[in-house]
Order: sequence, then C-alpha cells, then structure tokens
Amino acid sequence: MKAIMAACTAEHRYFFKPHYTPFLLLIFLLPSVAPPTLALNITALLAGHADLSSFAKLLASSTVIGDLSGRSSLTLLAVPNPFLLRSAALHSANGDIADVLRYHVLLEYLSWTDLRRIPPKGKLITTLYQTTGRAPNNLGAINLTRDPIDGVITACSPAPFFLSNATILSLVTTLPYNISVFSVNALMIPYGFDLAASETRPSAVVNITQVLIDGRDFNVAASMLEASGVVDEFEQDENGAGITIFVPTDEAFAGLPATDSLQSLPAERKAVVLRFHVLHSYYPLGSLESIVNPVQPTLATEDSHAGWFTLNISRVNGSVAIDTGVVQATITRTVYDQNPVAVFAVSRVLLPKQVFGKGTQTRGGFLGTATQSPEAAPPEEGKMSPTRLTTPPGIRQMISAAGVRSGFQRWSIYTGLMYFLLLAGDLCI
Repeated sequence: MKAIMAACTAEHRYFFKPHYTPFLLLIFLLPSVAPPTLALNITALLAGHADLSSFAKLLASSTVIGDLSGRSSLTLLAVPNPFLLRSAALHSANGDIADVLRYHVLLEYLSWTDLRRIPPKGKLITTLYQTTGRAPNNLGAINLTRDPIDGVITACSPAPFFLSNATILSLVTTLPYNISVFSVNALMIPYGFDLAASETRPSAVVNITQVLIDGRDFNVAASMLEASGVVDEFEQDENGAGITIFVPTDEAFAGLPATDSLQSLPAERKAVVLRFHVLHSYYPLGSLESIVNPVQPTLATEDSHAGWFTLNISRVNGSVAIDTGVVQATITRTVYDQNPVAVFAVSRVLLPKQVFGKGTQTRGGFLGTATQSPEAAPPEEGKMSPTRLTTPPGIRQMISAAGVRSGFQRWSIYTGLMYFLLLAGDLCI
C-alpha cells in the first residue's frame, strides 16, 4: 500500500509541477488588463480609401475635426475625388468650407438597413451644421428619401425645389453604432448658405421654443412650455453643465390615455412633469447610447427628494430607451445638438411614477398626501442618489470598470496563493 501511495504522489507531482503550475500561477497572479478604448478618428477611417483623399484633406484642414472629437453615433457623407473636383462650391469658397463639410455630418448612426427602411416621403436628419445656429429654421438638416421603385437613396435640403442634392453610392466603412461612412455623388450646399460668412456669423442664442417650432412636430410641447413658464428655467440652465431635453412628439401627446391627461393637472404638477423631461447636463446621442441602465436625476429631482423623478436610460434593440417606471419611450431623432443644449424627440410622453403611478392619483394627493408605493418612496438615509448629474456617463463607467478590475486582481492573487499552498502540501487526488 505504501508503494502505491508513493507512486500516486510521484505521479501527481510529475503531472502538475513541471507542466501546469507556473502557467496557472502566471494566469492567476497577473493583473487584469483592460481592453483598449475605441476612439473615433475620422481621418484614420478615411486614410485607406484613396478615392476619398481630397475629402479627407478638407476635413483634416478644417475646424470640423475638432467638432467631431467628442462625438459618436454619426453618419458621414463623403464625396469621392472625381465628384469633389467638379464641385463649383469647392472653388468659390476659397478653401473655407467648414460649414459645408458640417452639412455632410449626420448626427445619427445609419446603416444600410436603416437607409432601406426610410419611407418614400423621407426622413429629416439633423446635421452638424444645423447645430451651429447659423442655419435658418430647420434648413440646416438633410432630408433622406428612398425611391420605392429602384431603392435609390437621395440626400437633399428640406427646402422645396432646391436643387443641391446627392445620391448615396455605397457604404465605405462602418463601426457599428458609432459611425458609418457613405460615398455620395455631389458636394451639397445648404439652402440659403453664404460661403463668405459661414465662419464669421455669430451663433444665435438657443431659443428652445423656436427649436421645437422649427422641428414641425412639437406644437403641443412648445405651447405647454410657453404657458407654464418653465422654458425660461431651461434656458437659464443652459449655462454650466448644460441641459438635455426629451420632447414628446404631437403624436405621443395624442396617444395619451384619457386617464393620463396632462391638461387636467394643476399648473404646479404640470410644471413638474415638464421638468421631468430634462437632464441637467448636456449629453449628445453618443453619450446616451453608452449608458448601461443608469438612473439619471432630472430637473424635477432637484425640486423634490433625492431618488424621485429619475429616468432609467439604456440601450434596447439599437435604440436609446427611457423608462420612467410607468412608460418606456425611445429616442426617435435628434432635434438639436450643440453644446450646451441637446434636444431629442421621444416616442411617448414621460410620465413620472410619483404623479401617475399607483396610489399617487388620489384626489388632491401628490408627493405627500397620497399613499406612495414602495418604488416611489425616497431612498433610505445613506443611500441617497445625487440630485444633480455631475459625472458624465463615460467617466462613471470608467470608474466602475476600474473597480471591477481591482476586485478581480485581488481575487486572482488569493486564488493563486491557495493553489500554491495546495501543491506545497503534496496532496494526492
């Protein structure tokens, strides 16, 4: 029996020690290495496409590259060399066509599948040029249309009978949900664009009501904001961290059930619901898409208890979803996006559970006299969530990821030491 045990021990040592012990310990004890962060570099994306070299040089020599450095979720309409050299606008602009290039940057990620789903009547997309404030009304946007017969996608101005348009030729490259680059057969000029004054004209002050009117699908929201007076608060909050506004379309208001009528609410409650649609920080679409189920305070949170009137923002099926605890809406398009203000259209009216949740709609009851559901109750002391949005989502995720990596490193070291001790004890399994 002793001979058998000795043979077992010898075999155990031979099997593990020479071949596996150093390798496994190395795996356990080495620190976890985070994957590299994907940076959005337009110039690098275009570098491998010789037919777009002239367009890439224009971008690199303009101020547009700086505008794009902090953005994601974009679609670039790039003009190949033969079409670009034939453009009259290129020669008349004396090399300064930054706003023309901004007009070719769509603030929404579009794939070929998305383009094929565009209705024949078209889809209006906000451009980087629209966000400068130098475009009258919504004429800095681009209308994408699809021919129902041959499927040809055309980009044109929303102004009727304006002939500056382009046909989308092919997909050049894509980084899913970050950027796609399509080639087009012409350099497009925005309606009423003055090349000589493009960079010297001062940006207009953001008038939120006017932005909604120009959007052509937000008449109810615009009138409610004006009547309540909270639009003045929004414009004051543009300073500092900025604001992000989620605006329901007219169709969203029309789809409200009779039991959820906003018009029947007292003025104070109505103002709270409107503030509930606003984050007190500027977030472009790309930043919202990078959020993973975070709970975000709103302007209404600042006037109530911490943890109340919050929005849960996540990415669902390729779209940004906003959950209030009562309804879930999605962002349908970018209406306006220029730091420090972002305005997004949403598919449903955002109904806070503190107003429309179960037990909150007793007669005369609101945030105190009504019986609150457990979900609507404020968090316990010591677990209060911040009342202001001060940390951008990307930074918060980096901090969280760093904590996870640190925890994994400690676990790895402990596991490696335990494994080493087991081997040192000459155990035979």
